[in-house]
Amino acid sequence: MEAKKCCVLLCQFLLFINVVVFEGINVEARGWLHARATFYGINQDPSTLGGACGYENTYQAGFGVYTTALSGALFRGGEACGACYQVMCNSRLDRRWCLPRASVTVTTTNFCPPNHHGGWCDPPRHHFDMSMPAFLRIARQGNEGIVPVLYRRVSCRRSGGVRFTLKGQSNFNMVMISNVGGGGDIKSVWIRGSGTRTWAAMHRNWGANWQISVDVRGQTLSFRVTLVNGRTLEFFNVVPSSWQFGQTYAARNQFI
Repeated sequence: MEAKKCCVLLCQFLLFINVVVFEGINVEARGWLHARATFYGINQDPSTLGGACGYENTYQAGFGVYTTALSGALFRGGEACGACYQVMCNSRLDRRWCLPRASVTVTTTNFCPPNHHGGWCDPPRHHFDMSMPAFLRIARQGNEGIVPVLYRRVSCRRSGGVRFTLKGQSNFNMVMISNVGGGGDIKSVWIRGSGTRTWAAMHRNWGANWQISVDVRGQTLSFRVTLVNGRTLEFFNVVPSSWQFGQTYAARNQFI
């Protein structure tokens, strides 16, 4: 009886230690926060995942298919485009559907709109509406489609340099900026043509698209990009003077 009682007490102690450590990871020691996650669609075509950020093809943008839409509380009007999050299913709250100790890093490419009737993306909820490939990295297939998760911001790891895609026409120039490493989310952008000597501030049109109402056709273009975390890089002469609308140019340097 004494041995059995000791065994029970030991098991209870180990369970207590596990819960304390798990809770410490969740909200304190390592900055984990609580949210919910769903998935959208079964189509893994990367051309369907760019959404409200304007990434026309998430592979070409450097993100692959591990992407997510965010609720408004996290999306911040498009400022979160390109940001990376590590997400893991909270198996302490849902042991049936969560894959234990599994996590996935996703890139923000879309917005999960509220329905203002108690939906998961209604403010002030923190919610991830993930691509199916990303969702199935943390949850079992065949579930009800929603699981509790823990998440935290992480640095984005990208292959190659930051990419600039030229859009627009004549005096309306728009640039989509993608494959951004480091913090991933952009706070401000400036442009400088070879015909000018000063940096001109660009304005966020929507998502990852930045605009300026200046005709810079026929000029070599340089960019200065500042991330939300304050890091700034300058990309000199990254776009040649022979550029055309619709073309993408990759810089040699990258945020880390």
